[in-house]
Amino acid sequence: MKSKKNIKLPLSDIEKANLRKNKIKIANILDFATDELEALLNATTERAKEVYALAEFQTVPSVGIKFAEDLVFLGYYSLNELKQKDGAKLTDEYEQKKGYWIDPCVEDQFRLVVNFANTNDTKKTWWDFTEERKRFRTENGYPKSRPQKAWFETLGYERKDNKGSR
Repeated sequence: MKSKKNIKLPLSDIEKANLRKNKIKIANILDFATDELEALLNATTERAKEVYALAEFQTVPSVGIKFAEDLVFLGYYSLNELKQKDGAKLTDEYEQKKGYWIDPCVEDQFRLVVNFANTNDTKKTWWDFTEERKRFRTENGYPKSRPQKAWFETLGYERKDNKGSR
């Protein structure tokens, strides 16, 4: 597993203290199995699995903590689980679960993560999938069940210069 120095994790003060006590840096989280993390963090199995997933997803180029949290929100806990998935279907599933439609570039990130899970190609970033997404949506559109409300119409989002910010 490739480590990444700038991994961000939403750790509690106790979890941070446990890592310090065990002399473990966040960048090295992926060196441990989830059962080891469970013991090191003094956390539940589910929490250790979540922390590992959040770190692993951030090994994908241009994926940060927010998108890693989105993947966990969808119920994914490893890149391996995302192999053979479809970025457009993940987007549709995400929008259904959120109850609003999202910024189209988020679909590019779903496509990137699926590509990375299958190829381990570190040279691609989310914007490399923009044309593919545009072509697909022009040909196939969105599901009829797509939420009507946009992400920028929900609480917690600001809209600037016709672009949403996450």
